Amino acid sequence: MKTLLELQELDLQIEACKLRELEIPKQKNKFDIQRKRLASELEEREKGYRDLTLAQRAAEGEIEKHKGQVAKYEQQLLGVKKNEEYQALLHEMDLIKKQISIQEERVISIMVELDDGKVSLAENRKRIESDMKSIAAQCAAIDEELAEAVRQRGALETRRVPLAAQVEPALMHRYKRIRASKKTGPAAVPLRGDHCSGCNMAVPAQIVNEVLGGRVHGCNFCGRLLYCPEFHGTGAVNAPIA
Repeated sequence: MKTLLELQELDLQIEACKLRELEIPKQKNKFDIQRKRLASELEEREKGYRDLTLAQRAAEGEIEKHKGQVAKYEQQLLGVKKNEEYQALLHEMDLIKKQISIQEERVISIMVELDDGKVSLAENRKRIESDMKSIAAQCAAIDEELAEAVRQRGALETRRVPLAAQVEPALMHRYKRIRASKKTGPAAVPLRGDHCSGCNMAVPAQIVNEVLGGRVHGCNFCGRLLYCPEFHGTGAVNAPIA
């Protein structure tokens, strides 16, 4: 029984490692959210800068188009003989020149925004890249933690093989069946007074006496193997099985 308890201790450690292997990767979920948020923020800021650049080009295009119209009207003025037509063309030219002035002011305003935006974009890009590197480092640490958990489990499983071979076959069979049924936790539990420490149900007096005498009994309620820790802590190896 002592060997089985040593084996069970390894199995519980292996079980804990497997749980860690499932839980550790979940730590990266929050970092994935942060990474997506930062990438979205950078894309939004870069888009804002690109939109300003496009707006500047559009305004400059409008200026060139209006200047072309003014030049066209200036040529027409040379051939106009009636005053009314001449004044009408001058009026159209004034309207177009006002549009040119509006667009020129718009270009100047955009250029100021671009200058400020360029500095701001560089600062934010630097900050975001720094945050991304920090996230990558933390994710790498999580990956290493997972790898260490896997290594620990491998070492435990290696230690388990020779130990399992030393357990009496009938006892090992019961142990495996209980472990498979319970899925988690110990299959062998100590007797606590006259109660099973696995399910806290009362154990019949006769069985209590036999367990205290070194026999291994199955709990009538939960099925776990009951043993006396004091008895099996004295060095007994092969306890009678009930």
